[in-house]
Amino acid sequence: MIPSIREAYNKDFTEAKYKGFLKEMNDAFNYEIDFRVSESPIFINKNLRKIIEKAGEDIVDVIVNPKFKEQSENAIPSVLKVSNEDSHTKLIAIDFAICEDGLGGYIPQLIELQGFASLYCYQEWLSTMYRKHFSIPENFDNKFNGYTHDSFIARMKEMVLGHQDPNETVLLEIEPWKQQTQIDFHCASLYMGIPVVCLTDVIREGHFLFYLNKGKKTRIRRIYNRVIFDELLQRRDLNLQFNLTEDVDVEWVTHPNWFFRISKYTMPFLSGPSIPKTYFVHELPAIPDDLENWVLKPLFSFSGQGVIFDVQKSDILKLENPSNYILQKKVKYAEALQSPTGPVKCEIRLLYLWGDGEARPTLTINLGRMSKGKMIGVRYNQNLDWVGGTTFFLEKD
Repeated sequence: MIPSIREAYNKDFTEAKYKGFLKEMNDAFNYEIDFRVSESPIFINKNLRKIIEKAGEDIVDVIVNPKFKEQSENAIPSVLKVSNEDSHTKLIAIDFAICEDGLGGYIPQLIELQGFASLYCYQEWLSTMYRKHFSIPENFDNKFNGYTHDSFIARMKEMVLGHQDPNETVLLEIEPWKQQTQIDFHCASLYMGIPVVCLTDVIREGHFLFYLNKGKKTRIRRIYNRVIFDELLQRRDLNLQFNLTEDVDVEWVTHPNWFFRISKYTMPFLSGPSIPKTYFVHELPAIPDDLENWVLKPLFSFSGQGVIFDVQKSDILKLENPSNYILQKKVKYAEALQSPTGPVKCEIRLLYLWGDGEARPTLTINLGRMSKGKMIGVRYNQNLDWVGGTTFFLEKD
């Protein structure tokens, strides 16, 4: 999106550099990353960076409002409600499409948001790999608010560990070494020294949780939660001693209730220049005549699953639980990045950390995605180049 930097990067790019970049990442943990990593980061100038930051802060204003918890109470299914909820989430991720503003520039448009973990550690590691293998201008960085590599890692450790011992803080997931996002688990262990534990390996004794650490039964006092409820509910084959909804003596990062509170459920409560019009389906005043300009989304699914992009009236009428869906005005992604093999659409995820006692979350780092397909996710861009997971490098002031 900065022509001079893009032209220089593309001219300097070689397949040999890209293969070396991928090889080092795959060799680092003796594991081949099983989603596509793009050939390039995305560069944006400080003006667009400030517009994106402002769009994120406008959404944060709604989340920090004292009325937000009351507004989002119905977001949590009663059978999935977990006790001992904290006063606010510790993690927030907000996804924006990069769109044209009609004046020759670009603006962010909200796609979705979540009060749940994302690839915080991997994204920092990825940025160091881009810098090592490609020419990245010194006055650009992947982080916000003055964070350096060291201060960001220190902040992540503070958020995830709290005051607990790393051996008593676990990254919890269902069959973690089968997950597409497992590269972030490796990076989390690298940066924070915490073990990665499968939900099936958690031992419950009354109100306390344990796991086996090199054969030694070890107390779990804090959970960096990566278990997604939609997957958990579908995995009836799992042999569990502990269900997430059970009342246990443990600290959560972030508490499971925030998975529901800050989600697509939040979008109808938002408004502003970066917010596409969004309705709960059961609250639609009428089904729009221009459904080709709308997208139908289930509230509690991830990675684009269940989304109907080409909506028909019959799709809405046949919904068994319309309160579990939103109808959102489509956004038109700009073909903002020029690759050697054609234009590319982009999306940025803003990643926030919110410590105990803090009035607001702080924007720390970002995740980028590039697409030539109809949808932005890597699963919708198979067999294409210059697409996939990436990071934004942002011009500093």
